This record gives sequence, structure tokens and C-alpha cells, in this order.
Amino acid sequence: MVSAGDFRNGMTFDMDGQVLQIVEFQHVKPGKGAAFVRTKVKNVITGSVVERTFNPTEKFPTAYIERKEMTYSYNDGDLYYFMDPESYELVPIGASELSDNFKFVKEDMVCRILSYKGKVFGVEPPTFVNLQVVKTDPGFKGDTATNTLKPAILETGVEIKVPLFIDEGEFIQIDTRTGEYLGRA
Repeated sequence: MVSAGDFRNGMTFDMDGQVLQIVEFQHVKPGKGAAFVRTKVKNVITGSVVERTFNPTEKFPTAYIERKEMTYSYNDGDLYYFMDPESYELVPIGASELSDNFKFVKEDMVCRILSYKGKVFGVEPPTFVNLQVVKTDPGFKGDTATNTLKPAILETGVEIKVPLFIDEGEFIQIDTRTGEYLGRA
């Protein structure tokens, strides 16, 4: 059991048969009246996010989310296949369970599969990935304005902004949470 006063970002709990995850929380102690906890909670199954307030003494059962490392193999239409490294079994996952940052994942990358009571509800790609620049305009000598960026298309088909000195064929590191260029790989 977890009380609302102990809420932390990322914590999961069961409330009214729904599995909720804390996205943001704030302990509020007004000058007049009782303290409360203001939160943004995400339903991990449906993905909907709502704001709620809780009394700090409310208690909820903890929901245990299973996180399993699996290797992305290939996709076939709307199904994406992941291989379990222990049993070598291929697990199909629908495109609706994939997050927006899955666009940075290429075949043979290890992702974290999130499930609750056997039902898969999400796929977390690696935080940092190294990808090759397939297409970009050349940078010209003398273009030295600070933080000047140009578009580049990566091997997964995604377009991001990179510094002028990056050329085609180079490998770069990307933060999948923000989609930003971090440096050369």
C-alpha cells in the first residue's frame, strides 16, 4: 500500500480497478485548510492523463508493472515483433502501444516492454541511440553563426535538426526523449 503523501514521479498504483502512474505531483499546504496532493496521473492502459487531488492520508494498493528487455526484430503492417532474449519467442505488439519516440528505433535494438498482468501497454525505446545521417545539405565554410542547425534525415526515416558540420554518412547520438542531437557517435 502507498499513501498519497508518499507519491513520487513514475510510481504506479491501483485505484478503482485502473492502473495509474504519477506523471507530476505537488504537495500543497494552503494557509487555511488541510494539506492536499495535486497530481497529474496517467492511466497506463488507455494512456489518458487527468489532474486529480488527493488527501495525503489516502492509501492505494501498489500496482507492479513488469518491465522486460526485448529486441526489436521487424514490423509487418501494424504489428511490430519483439524477440524475448531468454526463450527466443517472437511477441507481436500493435502500433497503438508504441510511443512517439519509437521512430528512432531500428532493427536489433533492445527496448523495454511494459506490461500489467500479461497485457502489454507500452514500449520504451533506449534513451540514447546512435543513427547514421542518410541525407543532409552540406555545411559551408564560414557559416559560423552560433547554434545554426540544418535538417538531416536519419536511417530510420526521421528528420531532425543537426549542426552545420555534420555530413552524410556520419553516425550521431540522439536523445529519444526529446529527439535532439547530442553529438557525434
